[in-house]
Amino acid sequence: MYDIIIIGAGTAGLTAAIYACRANKSVLVLEKTAHGGQIINTHKIENYPAAPHISGPEFANKLYTQATELGAEIAFEKVKKIIPKKQLFEITTPENTYTAKTVIIATGSAERHLELEHEDSLVGHGVSYCATCDGNFFKGKDVAVNGGGNTAFWDALYLADLAKTVTIIHRRNTFRADAALVKKVKAKKNVKFITGVSVTALVPEKGKLKSIQLSSTKTLNVAGLFVAIGRAPDTAAFEGLVELDDEDYIKSDETCTTSKPGIFVAGDNRKKPLHQLVTAAADGAVAATAAIKYLNQERTK
Repeated sequence: MYDIIIIGAGTAGLTAAIYACRANKSVLVLEKTAHGGQIINTHKIENYPAAPHISGPEFANKLYTQATELGAEIAFEKVKKIIPKKQLFEITTPENTYTAKTVIIATGSAERHLELEHEDSLVGHGVSYCATCDGNFFKGKDVAVNGGGNTAFWDALYLADLAKTVTIIHRRNTFRADAALVKKVKAKKNVKFITGVSVTALVPEKGKLKSIQLSSTKTLNVAGLFVAIGRAPDTAAFEGLVELDDEDYIKSDETCTTSKPGIFVAGDNRKKPLHQLVTAAADGAVAATAAIKYLNQERTK
């Protein structure tokens, strides 16, 4: 029996664990892959207060160490379902069943796919969703980045130091990325831009990506395509348990309280106007504080 079970060991989940442990609550964090969440794919963090130039993996490891040193337990298991049991919650994974008095859902989001033919078979063979993970395989080669936000531009900046050329493809003529970041990328002589078009087809050859076709009918010969077109909330396992919006984000108020008493939400799976590292950390603190208040109120009843 735990006071709080946190689903997800990203920035939001680990921050929640830190706050909950400091309040002397028993905490279990369940994570299906690796701690850190999407920030581990970031080459360098420059917009987090008082921590400039830190890498994503370094940031994630510091959070993990801080949470575990304070007493948080972490198990790498995928949550299949949350089952309400009177005033408690039963959390099931393929390996175990756990019981908690409260739950914080901090599952974040996953990369959106292009939904094109050959996409799945070309992952690891020319198609990637993580430049810092796979960029080293494309040294001296021509690559493309699909997207116009911060992630796409960070990917391009990282790849520019490895690849022969980097072409940014964006369906709009303007970019959503921060102006300072766009300026840095534009200063790279081997980075090109194609705007106002979409990727419409992936062309394989002998099991590897040969080229991509664009909506302008142009064909671009590249060895690698890095897809950075946004993310979708990882909330499918909680449908019917908590209220979701039409984009499958979990609805909550400013205290990160969901429609189900005892269940809270934090991070990029929550409906909010800004999805950034700093707001994920803030959500973790707010959700943990709300869960602690809920626990304390239940104890006095």
